[in-house]
Amino acid sequence: MTLPQNAAVAGAANSNRCAIWRSAIAGLALCLSAAACTPAAHADAARAVAAPEFAGTARWFNTPALSMAGLRGKVVLVEFWTYSCINCLRVAPHVKQWHERYRDQGLVVIGVHTPEYDEEHSAGNLQAAIKRLGIDYPVAQDNDYATWNAYGNRFWPALYLIDRDGRIVYRHYGEGEYDVTDARIRALLARR
Repeated sequence: MTLPQNAAVAGAANSNRCAIWRSAIAGLALCLSAAACTPAAHADAARAVAAPEFAGTARWFNTPALSMAGLRGKVVLVEFWTYSCINCLRVAPHVKQWHERYRDQGLVVIGVHTPEYDEEHSAGNLQAAIKRLGIDYPVAQDNDYATWNAYGNRFWPALYLIDRDGRIVYRHYGEGEYDVTDARIRALLARR
């Protein structure tokens, strides 16, 4: 081969490598975007399973300790959150609205604060955050992740809707789809 042919072959090889990388990256992006849109990543009509009890909660705010058994007959929204999580802070106004709008119809909202960072383990810091955010619904402090693990949760924020029979019937992870969650709350409240 002559020198110009070698350069042409090298250029073609580089072009092929770039095309392969572009295809791999595009495939990975497609895979990730598809995974982000699956029911497991967002809201889903979960197979109804018994809601676990609030286990290992260090402290309760805005209420004496609650139990799932004691909440039987109510529709319950359990929100896993932490006060340093920006996504949790964006969801908070919606959770507060649901509490205010539906509490007289039988909805009980319970925030389960499961810390991500060391300073979030402090009861004083959590109490200050609850006050700063204007949260007046019950909040359980789950420093040891006992309730988090009982639910098999892995996300901040995460919403679990529990029907009057104490079964988890809806899950939503992350921000968004507030209208879907609202509709599920209303549907559960309408069932007697």
